[in-house]
Amino acid sequence: MTALNKTPPIIERYPGNPILTKDDIPYPVETVHNAGMTRYGDRIIMLFRSHLRTGRSIIGLAESEDGFNFTVSPEPFIVPSEDGVFAEYEASGVEDPRICCIDGEYLITYSVYSQHGVRIALAKTSDFKTVERVSIITQADMRNVVIFPEKFNGRYARLDRPHSEISPWSVWLSWSPDLIHWGDSQVVMKPVAYHWDESKIGPGATPIRTERGWLNIYHGVFETMDGAVYRLGVALHDLNNPVNIIGVSDEWILSPQDPWELTGYVHNVVFTCGAVEDDRGNVIIYWGGADTVMCAGTARLNDLVDLCLKKSRSPY
Repeated sequence: MTALNKTPPIIERYPGNPILTKDDIPYPVETVHNAGMTRYGDRIIMLFRSHLRTGRSIIGLAESEDGFNFTVSPEPFIVPSEDGVFAEYEASGVEDPRICCIDGEYLITYSVYSQHGVRIALAKTSDFKTVERVSIITQADMRNVVIFPEKFNGRYARLDRPHSEISPWSVWLSWSPDLIHWGDSQVVMKPVAYHWDESKIGPGATPIRTERGWLNIYHGVFETMDGAVYRLGVALHDLNNPVNIIGVSDEWILSPQDPWELTGYVHNVVFTCGAVEDDRGNVIIYWGGADTVMCAGTARLNDLVDLCLKKSRSPY
């Protein structure tokens, strides 16, 4: 018999995974996961989420020269505010940051929890030593907000995912003149029945500009008899108007496989909030494994774009 040729993985997992665990953190935490990523000078910055023993979350900072070996700052970077409106709406934790560099500033969107539900806050920094809160930019219930790192006809654009039973668990695109007031929202992607992301989807990493479109690395969820499985997929948005989706890969690009992805705080989860390019046409994708540890892997940007164009399904 002739053996079937195996398809090589689209993402090559880093052999040193997990790249960050709670044992690497110099202050008490129970998890390290769901990290926003960016290049900052000659370094890569990671803003990671950690659970405390209260069950609430804070955001820490780590940095690396090679993208895989990280040094963690001695203190958390963002903790729930004790001042003004942010104190009320961050009282139950801050989670899942994304980082977008635009106009020379690093914008950070993150989920904030309180008795009023989940909303998204916007902060900014220029040095990753100090952080300035700007505004709470959504109503409840909204999470997974990712800002495009470029303006379109003078306006900012973002991908978001409302908690809604109307067009449930879908990705929308919204516009803003000033990063604070958002509107003109349109649905751009929806879960597809009988598919690996049929239960819900949400934007993950900050979109990456390629010659053929904006690459959107997103998460999708499938319900099984043993609970939900979180995987990663890719979609390609038009460079000039990201409301228009050129293609969505019919196949996932990453699924829980390693022990620290299959078992942990929440089992069967790979979840991304960040990715960074190199100068050789590659992208390092970072993901939380089982809401417990941080992992990384590399892929060719062209391979991811090709999946969207050559093995595409409808956005909804």
